[in-house]
Amino acid sequence: MDERPNPEQLLKQVQAEEADPNRGKLKLFFGANAGVGKTYAMLEAARQRKKDGVDVIIGVVETHGRSETAALLEGLEILPKKDIVYKNVNLKEFDIDAALARKPTLILVDELAHTNAPGSRHDKRWQDIEELLDAGINVYTTLNVQHWESLNDVVAQVTGVVVRETVPDSFLQRTHDLELIDISPEDLLKRLREGKVYMGEQAEKAAQNFFKPENLTALRELTVRHAAERLADEGISRVRERLLVSVTGSPMSPRLVRATARLASSLKAEWLAVNVETPHSVQQAAEDKDRLLRTFKLAEQLGGETITLSGQKVVPEILSFARSRNVTKIILGKPARARWREWLFGSVVNDMARQGGDIDLYIINGEGRDFSRRRVAEIKEGLPWKDIGIAAAVMALCTLINWPLSHYFDRVNLVMTYLLGILWTAYRLGRYPAIVASFIGVLAFDFFFVPPTMTFAVTDTQYLFTFIVMLTVGLSISTLAGRLSQQTESLQRRVRRTRLLYQFSRMLSETPDPDSLIQKAWKHLTEFYQLPILIFLPQHNKELQVVAGDSTAFGVTHESMGAVEWVMLRNEAAGTGTDTLASLGALYLPLKGLQEPVGVLAIKPPDTNFFQDPEQFQLLETLAGEFGGALESTQMSEAAGRSQAEIETQRLRNLLLTSLSYDLRDPLRRLSRRVHELLDPSSPLTDKSREALMKEIKDESDRLEKMSGDLLTVIDTEIANPPAEKS
Repeated sequence: MDERPNPEQLLKQVQAEEADPNRGKLKLFFGANAGVGKTYAMLEAARQRKKDGVDVIIGVVETHGRSETAALLEGLEILPKKDIVYKNVNLKEFDIDAALARKPTLILVDELAHTNAPGSRHDKRWQDIEELLDAGINVYTTLNVQHWESLNDVVAQVTGVVVRETVPDSFLQRTHDLELIDISPEDLLKRLREGKVYMGEQAEKAAQNFFKPENLTALRELTVRHAAERLADEGISRVRERLLVSVTGSPMSPRLVRATARLASSLKAEWLAVNVETPHSVQQAAEDKDRLLRTFKLAEQLGGETITLSGQKVVPEILSFARSRNVTKIILGKPARARWREWLFGSVVNDMARQGGDIDLYIINGEGRDFSRRRVAEIKEGLPWKDIGIAAAVMALCTLINWPLSHYFDRVNLVMTYLLGILWTAYRLGRYPAIVASFIGVLAFDFFFVPPTMTFAVTDTQYLFTFIVMLTVGLSISTLAGRLSQQTESLQRRVRRTRLLYQFSRMLSETPDPDSLIQKAWKHLTEFYQLPILIFLPQHNKELQVVAGDSTAFGVTHESMGAVEWVMLRNEAAGTGTDTLASLGALYLPLKGLQEPVGVLAIKPPDTNFFQDPEQFQLLETLAGEFGGALESTQMSEAAGRSQAEIETQRLRNLLLTSLSYDLRDPLRRLSRRVHELLDPSSPLTDKSREALMKEIKDESDRLEKMSGDLLTVIDTEIANPPAEKS
């Protein structure tokens, strides 16, 4: 099949590029390793653009002591770096505010994957570049293949080194031009020996580890292949597939996400990362929950959509959702459990293969036995020892209750007391304490009540069957009751969020006044989250001010106001839970209108992990979005009402003035005629007739004064109370 783009596709591409002429263009100088010449090539290209008359400046360029690279800086304007003090150490970082104020046509920002010093606006340099691009500034930058997020696992397999500084694929997809900078491994090793890559001990250490010939060859092949794929598909969208990857709190989930992102990129497909919240997973360890949140965040950075589902079993929920979203391929991790566990508890992979129908199934290699051993260790460390102790105490209490009852009831009936204790333990404490309680209950029943008592020996073998049934029923009760408790907790949490959304939406729809809307929304959010919340809105002077909430208790600072202004300008979230100004200790969300934000919502969580939960964050974003839309609607309605009132007032004024001029025309004419008669020296007027004329003039003047006064009173009343306000 011919995959070449046709003229219609190319035309659409050009039209898409021209649709946003104010957006900056990103050019990426891409290589396999440090020392291949990316920065040198970038500077040469910049000098050529300078000769062509383009306004070029240097934002950040790292020469690493290379004289030939430093020589290319001559004649180019260099932007001074910003001083940031961290732990009494003065650090130099790229000054994004100075770059935005200078606003050149082209700026060079080296080392795209660099991590900024704490206290910077953004955590990563690629976020700085993203803001420059949105401001309409073209950017040249450099990147090594090991920093490409979706290739991180592949590079780690090749080199044995896990690179921590990575750039998400979702940002790299915005690259307008990619230039491959490549030299052979032999030439690169020669440059390393000559001190043109690293200096001194650093060069020797690099030659012994990362810069091994086999590593360089493999990385070069990966770089060339990936660059070729990107260049072949650049700008042409051919979405034919939709992928779904199942993720959990497992350490292998990030690997699955990266593999899915690579596959989706090669297929030009949309993809989703889905986690199924089952009764078993609700009580997973805190470390697993944190890992799941990080996996979701990674998936979003790589361009995927994240979804959390709820259900009894994983496979039916995933397949039902996959069919509703027209998913064509599902990616799962290779099973790492022992075979006997699969036989006993079932296998997600096997069930998915049997029930998947026409959906393709991809199995990605997992962690193997090391993962299984680590998982067992995590379970042991995560056991709720306090609850297990309570479970043991409950079984001891059941034994004390059974002791006097044993004189009146048959021994088998005493089992019911233990089962009630197991049921309570499962419902209140969870599955693992209830399992422990089941075993303790069987042992206690045997030791205290089955002859010979005070020993674990059994003379009547029929009691062995009783023990087996008692243990089986206890384990079943513990599983079912624990599952019911977890489902109840999950359902209560979802019902609470749904109720908030319903009440919040209803309140927004029933409040037409902007001031009342702001206060009611602030009250609803404060009551739900029980956290300090502020609402910022631009006032008449366009300055953002707090219109709801206690700014003193919240702790508003100069840095906080800077974050509010940035959120208002960029229409993006900042603060805790984001990668922008994360150290401020509060989350700032834009109140989004149809085209631009109408204000900012600030909330101060008790800790930095409060909004790491995707559902929690998405809920707050939804509330802020609904609030922003409703606020914009009421403001527009109020503005439309004021405009209509002004139109009505002006129309009424014109009508009254027209009426006034019409009603005054005849009296003024008569008054003028009488005045002329009175002042005409040739007019034969006697004293009596003159007195009559003056009296008539006075009466007409009084009548005109009264008429004009009444009309002006009506005009003033209508202006003060226009029809729109009276209604």
